[in-house]
Amino acid sequence: MTEPKRLFDLIPSQLNTYPIKDCLSDKKDGQWISYSTEEVQSIINKFSLGLLKLGVNPGYKLAIISPNRTEWNFVDLGILQTGCVDVPIYPNISVDEYEYIFNDAEVKYAFVANLDLYRKIYSIKHKTKSLIDIYTLDKLDGNKHWKEILDLADESLRDRLNQIKESVKSNDLATIIYTSGTTGTPKGVMLSHNNILSNVESISQIMPINNSHRVMSFLPICHIFERTAVYYYMRIGAAIYYTESIEKVGENLIEVKPNYFTTVPRLLEKIYDRIMEKGRELKQPKQAIFGWAVNLANHYHPQGKTNWFYDLRLWAARKIVFSKWVDALGGEVKGIISGAAALQPRLGRIFTAAGVNVVEGYGLTETSPVITCNRFEDFYVGTVGCPIPGVLIKLDPENGEILAKGPNIMLGYYNKPEATKSAIDEDGWFHTGDIGVMVNDKYLKITDRLKEIFKTSGGKFITPLPIENKMKESLFIRNMMVIGENQKFCAALIVPEFDFIQKWCEKKSVQNYLEKGISRSEAIKERIWKEVQHYNKRFNHIEQIKKFELVDKDWTIESGELTPTLKLKRKIIMKNNSHLIEKIYSEPLNTIK
Repeated sequence: MTEPKRLFDLIPSQLNTYPIKDCLSDKKDGQWISYSTEEVQSIINKFSLGLLKLGVNPGYKLAIISPNRTEWNFVDLGILQTGCVDVPIYPNISVDEYEYIFNDAEVKYAFVANLDLYRKIYSIKHKTKSLIDIYTLDKLDGNKHWKEILDLADESLRDRLNQIKESVKSNDLATIIYTSGTTGTPKGVMLSHNNILSNVESISQIMPINNSHRVMSFLPICHIFERTAVYYYMRIGAAIYYTESIEKVGENLIEVKPNYFTTVPRLLEKIYDRIMEKGRELKQPKQAIFGWAVNLANHYHPQGKTNWFYDLRLWAARKIVFSKWVDALGGEVKGIISGAAALQPRLGRIFTAAGVNVVEGYGLTETSPVITCNRFEDFYVGTVGCPIPGVLIKLDPENGEILAKGPNIMLGYYNKPEATKSAIDEDGWFHTGDIGVMVNDKYLKITDRLKEIFKTSGGKFITPLPIENKMKESLFIRNMMVIGENQKFCAALIVPEFDFIQKWCEKKSVQNYLEKGISRSEAIKERIWKEVQHYNKRFNHIEQIKKFELVDKDWTIESGELTPTLKLKRKIIMKNNSHLIEKIYSEPLNTIK
């Protein structure tokens, strides 16, 4: 068979070249269930035939709203085979956002995971102008189940299905993905089969994963980062295992023993924090050995260029300490790919030194998504690597904005020609909105978002992202947002690391923190101020945090303060904490209270 030209060619290509018994696997009722390549293609075909029997026509928009599970792929590829366009949507957005997306995309059918999602979509059905019906992936009494469409499969429609598949071209629209966005209304990113497949082929040239490997998937497959990764796994014949949930990732890693997986920095941070917590609980001399190993790893060269004495000590540290870290990830992990947000360089250094190779990539939904990526054999910790094959980048000489060009660039924004025109210039360069610099004239480093840079009242520009990323290395700080636009100085809103601080309070015998609350305890604020002062030394006087306030609850996707990829929704955070911001700038500067 020739190279895949449409996304639904991926499974037939795998079937023709290296069919496997565990093409797709997930866990149901405590048991791992695997589908062979042949079984996967059979289910996809039945689903397509069932859709045609249902009356679906090419060009219809069909929504998928579900966490990762094998049914997601059956529905996705089954939809695409009928010439329809799928609209994957996050399972944890608001009802208002669902209503907007359904009406903007004119969704005809929706496939939702469970009863909770069914109720949300059913509640807006009368407000939509096109929604015909809702099917659930879970079997629920009284609701239409997705397998009912399999039961509709009519072999007499096989010729029509083949004709439709033949008519679908590589550059045809395949999917509309609504960007979460840190500001404004979501925009529907139109991606063709070729947009995504070009990314798949480029990744195939630079990543070492092959058909002998197991991969684990737990990032939302509705996001283009994980979705393209899954298509890549299909392309090269790796066995895909979906975790039960984010909470079960640790347990599932032990069971599956994956060789590779993708992640976002926040999950690596949580793994690291748990490891550090266990290290602090060790008794001497084990605690001292643990600390020695971590300190050694923290001095790992950004490109792994170390001398023989360092390598000898690192070999010992891997044998004595870091082998346990590898075991906690299943024992057979060869590499981790991080994306969707900035990875703290410290985490990249320490995990890579520990023998768990972490490489960071960069891209956007509009770029299908990968633009640049570190290679496992050619990396620079703290950067997002080099452009992938077939993609060009350049920096705007005026403001340092990263521009990208290649077959992965979106078709445009759905129903938004003006937004498309402003994002892609006449020469085909996509304006990312991110600012970067080149390291060693080779590796791209992201320094900030163009829209997030602000100016103080003194006329000085502040780039908040590097400040935030550096200070989040503190064990006391879970999240933070730098503020100060049109103000005399920089300040911050800080989400404390509640669990760690509670244990710190108990160890230090800090009184009344439970009654007052962590965010109002003077002892805690003074301790966090020491952390801020420590990291302030890394920045010039204008960039240093002069004051801060602690917020009393975490910023989450559900609260609307984080995007689904865990980026800060700055306007919403500022609105929700306006009283704290007013307090910061109304009180004298010589106080942190």
